[in-house]
Amino acid sequence: MQTEKKRNYSRKREAILKAVRSTTCHPTADWVYQQLKPEYPDLSLGTVYRNLTQFKSDGVIMSVGTVNGQERFDGNVRPHTHFVCCRCHGVLDVPGDFVSENEVASAAKKMGLKVESGDVILHGVCAECLKREN
Repeated sequence: MQTEKKRNYSRKREAILKAVRSTTCHPTADWVYQQLKPEYPDLSLGTVYRNLTQFKSDGVIMSVGTVNGQERFDGNVRPHTHFVCCRCHGVLDVPGDFVSENEVASAAKKMGLKVESGDVILHGVCAECLKREN
């Protein structure tokens, strides 16, 4: 029987989680590190990466995927859609449902699948980049 490793309380760990949850910019580990370094001068980028990996594994944050070579994170773990701009590499939350639970269940049944999770990520050019082009 495998037991879950007990993690001791850590101000840095809590600050890392709070930083991810307090923004909608879908931060990178480097962004989190830069935000917290002034308050925690002994914080290392490795500590940020390790904690983000653990939070992701625990399901308290999610990965949006790799954008422009860096993994992006989201403190909102409820199902929702993302938009990734191919110009500025911004990641935005998109309101609304693009695939209903009924459609997923129907496709899973038809194909003999067990769907455990799903992501919809739209790619294109964001409104700000389009404004700059015009």
